[in-house]
Amino acid sequence: MQHSDLPFGSEFSPSQISLVHLLELAKATAGDWRAFEKAVREAYFDAHNTSEYNKAKLANNTKLGMIAYGVIDRDVTLTELGSRLYSLRQDEARLYDEFARHILLHLHGLAVVQCVLDIQAAGQTVDLVTLREWLEERGIHFPRGGKHPSMMRLWLQKAGVFRDGWRVDEDKLQKLVGLPAHDIEALSGMTREQQAYLRALANLGGAGPYASNDIERLAAITYGVRFNEKNLPKTVLYPLQEAGFIYLERGTKQEGRGAKPFVVRPTGKLVAEIVEPLLEQVGQQVGPGLRSLLRKSLGEVVAELSAQDKHTRGLALEALAFKLMRLVDLTYVATRLRGAATAGAEVDLIFEGSRLVFSRWQVQCKNTARVGLDDVAKEVGLTHALRSNVIVVVSTGEIGPEARRYANNVMKDSNLCVVMIDGADVQAVVANPTALVDVLNREARHAMKLKVIDTREGTS
Repeated sequence: MQHSDLPFGSEFSPSQISLVHLLELAKATAGDWRAFEKAVREAYFDAHNTSEYNKAKLANNTKLGMIAYGVIDRDVTLTELGSRLYSLRQDEARLYDEFARHILLHLHGLAVVQCVLDIQAAGQTVDLVTLREWLEERGIHFPRGGKHPSMMRLWLQKAGVFRDGWRVDEDKLQKLVGLPAHDIEALSGMTREQQAYLRALANLGGAGPYASNDIERLAAITYGVRFNEKNLPKTVLYPLQEAGFIYLERGTKQEGRGAKPFVVRPTGKLVAEIVEPLLEQVGQQVGPGLRSLLRKSLGEVVAELSAQDKHTRGLALEALAFKLMRLVDLTYVATRLRGAATAGAEVDLIFEGSRLVFSRWQVQCKNTARVGLDDVAKEVGLTHALRSNVIVVVSTGEIGPEARRYANNVMKDSNLCVVMIDGADVQAVVANPTALVDVLNREARHAMKLKVIDTREGTS
């Protein structure tokens, strides 16, 4: 059998068998694979118009599928996953959610879903041939002629991730694998302020150190949480330190001024229980080259933009956009144009946010000396098709005055916001990632001035 990074699922699909029944058979015949295969054959394949050998082969394929999906081991003993599923067999909705979460996070299911979204965003039809090509780009292989993604889709469909064929229910996907609904044990029992603070620190992704009030500002703008500044140590910092998620160092007192804020560093526990799960989720949506870059610091990513290899520059540019948008916890949706296709000069990505209101962020990241009017105009022209609310132009160089004037006119005459992040801003964020808060606040104030409504009596 050819190597496959997606699980083998022949004769182990909800269109052929009952998962609840198979779990009960596995529990009853634990340790006796022959008895298990015999019971499966009698229940599902004895009525097939084929030879006894083929019936036995079909039952064996069912067993191999359960092994590949991690439900049983080689001697037909329920794995840890299988035991969890067995305990949920009286509640099929929860059972299928749990199985889907396992597929998404541990069997490249997220990569399959993201490929489907990318293919659809590119205006192409989703089929096994196209999926195979797009998954290969992410370093994920399944054999030619294999139906591995189709079998996976059927299981994810049972949980509502897919509907009507390859249509993705993104709300259900978020509930299953997004941090708020992922039931990460690390966040259970925490106050809303503590959760927001810890997630903001996790989004930074680096070793620090960070000023405690900088993280507070990032958490406030990202999650809409209000902190009591005077009680921050008592209500947030000390509890997180006691829980083992952060290291605290006292700031030094300066003459004529109060004590400096605490300095915060993430612990290994924070990295293992929150940062790594976040990276794992994002990593399954992208290719292996980009996956390794996302684990580097922002400074290391920016340094890669000067690499000799144009493919490396393109991946670094994509990683830069990812890391900037992850700082404010936006969700990656699709990549429109990869940097490798443009000699590493530009890359365009789409992110979304759903806090308070839905927003779609269209990000153009350019590794060129100057952004001109045409660059911004191209993005504005795409907003109707993409239904974007926000355009973000990130440049490692400067943004020209013509581009800025054009963006101002667009904001005055439409509901679009155009965020301009130039090379100086990027360097400021590299030096201190929470500086992105200042950049976004500056751009928001600028847009607000341009969009002032004339409320004088008699105006229309």
